Amino acid sequence: MSKDVYKILLFMKRRPGMSMEAFEDYYENHHAPLCAKYASGISRYIRRFLTPHPNPETGEKGELPYDVITELWFEDEAVFRGTVQYLSTSIMPDEVVADEKRLFDRPKLRMATVVERESVLQR
Repeated sequence: MSKDVYKILLFMKRRPGMSMEAFEDYYENHHAPLCAKYASGISRYIRRFLTPHPNPETGEKGELPYDVITELWFEDEAVFRGTVQYLSTSIMPDEVVADEKRLFDRPKLRMATVVERESVLQR
């Protein structure tokens, strides 16, 4: 049996007028290092930048509702639950909030939690 992995998924959209290239560059070179300062108890901090592709049936090429899915991984359930509670409030460090306003369309941010379990497959 595998050990449970607890995750917080943050779905975020770049601020209006910002190119995807500028968004990814700023996130990786400024925002991620800033947030890493506050990453106590997090075992992995992953950003998954999304690239939209046309709908196979309609050919529609519209933008996705989110540009990045950020994953915060936890091995300790208590730390995970405490972080969920903390992120569910509006009490964030001023420097993080100010930086998020430069990067994200903050009202569009959504959060979900995951408990991940992996099956060992017979080969």
